Amino acid sequence: MGFFKTIREFIDRQYQTPKGMIGTYIGEKMVRQHKIETNWSLELLNVQQGDRILELGCGAGYAIKLILEKDLAEEMVGLDISPTIIRSARIRNKKALNENRVKLVQANFIKLPFHNENFNTVFSIQTIYFWTDIATTLSEIFRVLKPKGVVILTFSDGKEDETWEGIRGITENQVIPSMKNAGFRDVSFVRGPDSRGYHTVTVRGTKD
Repeated sequence: MGFFKTIREFIDRQYQTPKGMIGTYIGEKMVRQHKIETNWSLELLNVQQGDRILELGCGAGYAIKLILEKDLAEEMVGLDISPTIIRSARIRNKKALNENRVKLVQANFIKLPFHNENFNTVFSIQTIYFWTDIATTLSEIFRVLKPKGVVILTFSDGKEDETWEGIRGITENQVIPSMKNAGFRDVSFVRGPDSRGYHTVTVRGTKD
């Protein structure tokens, strides 16, 4: 039991901060696993000409690639804490990097290395489980968003007939209240399409 627990903990750490060859594999696995919720989230973004967009936890850069294919965004920035996964994102978006159409940044979410009011949209897909300080991260997102800017946070809160009460509790008792405290308005909870049986949901808010 101890051995399997150790393996499970190792895999969980790789999902949080992919490292090395296994981390590269995990990054590509997440691309395959999360295509449904990624495509749905990008529909919610409704990218417009000249938008400046930040993805928190950009992973292997799949969402970035899809956004750049629309050729609408003025600036696309992907941020992740893992140098391994940033490398994968660089490979996937090599042409766009060479054309200076995208920037990839290694940093954490608690102190975003960007100027105030820099982005029209900030989004994040399947990362909220790993946030170490929800209130501070949401305050940082609010800071870097322009007025009328939108934040979209997509994650799973259950599977098939089961609701994960822990995640639902964090959503209702931490995420939504912290968004309102940070200054976001029109905060809403939206159910999306299931992905591999997992419930896909988004919390969305707008900066005044």
